[in-house]
Amino acid sequence: MTDSATGVASGVPGDGVEGRFLSSAHRLAGPVRGITVAVISVFGLLAVPDEALPLGFALFGLVLAGTAVDCWSGLTGRGTTTALACAVLRVVAICATQQWTGETPNLWALNVMTTTAITLQWERPPRVAVPVTAGLLAAHLAVVGLDAAGTVAPRLVFECLLARLGFVLLRRSARSVDQLRERRSALARAEAMSLARHRQEREYLALLHDTAASTFLLVAVQGKDNDPERVAEYARRDLSVLTGAAGGATAQDSPVDLTTSLRAVVGRGQLAVDVRSDTDSPVPASVALAFVRAVGEALVNVERHAATDTATLDVHDEDGRVVVVVTDSGVGFDPEAVPRSRRGIRGSVVERMAAVGGDATVTSRPGAGTVVRLVWPGESGGLGGSGGSGE
Repeated sequence: MTDSATGVASGVPGDGVEGRFLSSAHRLAGPVRGITVAVISVFGLLAVPDEALPLGFALFGLVLAGTAVDCWSGLTGRGTTTALACAVLRVVAICATQQWTGETPNLWALNVMTTTAITLQWERPPRVAVPVTAGLLAAHLAVVGLDAAGTVAPRLVFECLLARLGFVLLRRSARSVDQLRERRSALARAEAMSLARHRQEREYLALLHDTAASTFLLVAVQGKDNDPERVAEYARRDLSVLTGAAGGATAQDSPVDLTTSLRAVVGRGQLAVDVRSDTDSPVPASVALAFVRAVGEALVNVERHAATDTATLDVHDEDGRVVVVVTDSGVGFDPEAVPRSRRGIRGSVVERMAAVGGDATVTSRPGAGTVVRLVWPGESGGLGGSGGSGE
């Protein structure tokens, strides 16, 4: 489908640079033409002989009426055909009466004709602009004679070609900007997908280590002393964990000591972390993995942004819930001001805990440090809780 006014395929995105450029050209060409012709007509009216003033005022009234139609069409996007008809009518009227309104040819008629032809190059496709422009030139030459064609026609053609060339170049530039933006967006999406795949692979390998690898090690170490039924039970449990939705916890998830897992994370960084724990309750492997990854991201944020080299990690139980709190006394920040494009808090902390039925909150303000609180409600409330969607 093609716009009748611009000849632009409807596939051009309206929110792209090219789409906005074409929309502006179509919307502004009419009003610019109408206002410019009205200003030209004011000066043209001043040059009209006294005996032809009634005719001059009649032509000026026609110009003002056409200007009103041009502005209305540009503002509303309607009546484009009416605006074109009015533009042609006033050019023909001024050209046809120029022998009474001044010298023949006179500048009023010539400037109104060229202004109308130039704006048509921005407002209409060539299949409309070219024949209309040729008609305007023919109307002008029919009055002034073919002797003027040697000067009027080259001027009109040159000005129209420049207008069309400028329009085409600007449109191509706008299209290039859209294409560049699309390529950048595609690269950003591909990079995000690649990072997500790598992250999922790392998490899956960690989960594999806590499940199947442990079972294989048990078989290798104990050999024939293993009870086949017990090994089969371990294998079924590992398979349930590895094929669970979004890697979430299941009732058969292998138990892992959370405090021990978190101490391993603390030892990897450069921070001096004070670890406090008053619980030794094991948690499912996938839940421990979620805590480990979330705490790891929180500590990385402390190293990078908090301007402090110390932090506190507290692990405890609250009414059957497992709670892990990471606290620092650094510079703090405004959580509401963090752009949504940054997924450190939302992706690696909040969404990771939600994926296993837990919850995460980040409390901070400039100059007051930061507290990251991670909560898992336990076997009874966490295995079918708010998580389950995963990343």
